Amino acid sequence: MKKWLFALIAVPALLVGCGEKNEQAALPEPVVPEIPEVEILTPKEVALNETIELAAHVKQGGENVDDAIVEFEVWESGKRDEGQMLDGKLDKDGVYKAMTTFDHDGVYYMYAHTTANGVHNMPKQQIIAGSPDMTQVLPEDEKDNSMDHNMMEHNHDTTDKDEHGEQEKDEKNHH
Repeated sequence: MKKWLFALIAVPALLVGCGEKNEQAALPEPVVPEIPEVEILTPKEVALNETIELAAHVKQGGENVDDAIVEFEVWESGKRDEGQMLDGKLDKDGVYKAMTTFDHDGVYYMYAHTTANGVHNMPKQQIIAGSPDMTQVLPEDEKDNSMDHNMMEHNHDTTDKDEHGEQEKDEKNHH
């Protein structure tokens, strides 16, 4: 009789204890921040030898982000390796700015490298300074400027080599 009484008390106590542990184990999933929305505010056509505002408005989850890291990368078409990085400074309400001057006619490009809450976005914009002779503009090689494209190309090349290698193995095995 004492054993039955002990069992009737011990089993529910154990079940309650296990239930509390399961509740603790079921913690909510960590929240992954959204990709920051970056609106480039810089005009697409600018005058020569005037101070130009490179500007970007940063939002995340519909709210202005005032603690983002914004760097403006600017280069003349075809000369990315000669480009420059300019730190964006918070102006107000999620708008970051940096100043630059274009001293000769040309087609330029700008990335607004933006990191907010650990998530990176880098929209790109073309800027025409002055009146460039478009026939003399060096073509922009998108393959060199897109990390995603380079990764896709790398994966694609590897796949082709693997398939080609498998084909060669199959041909050798059949001979």
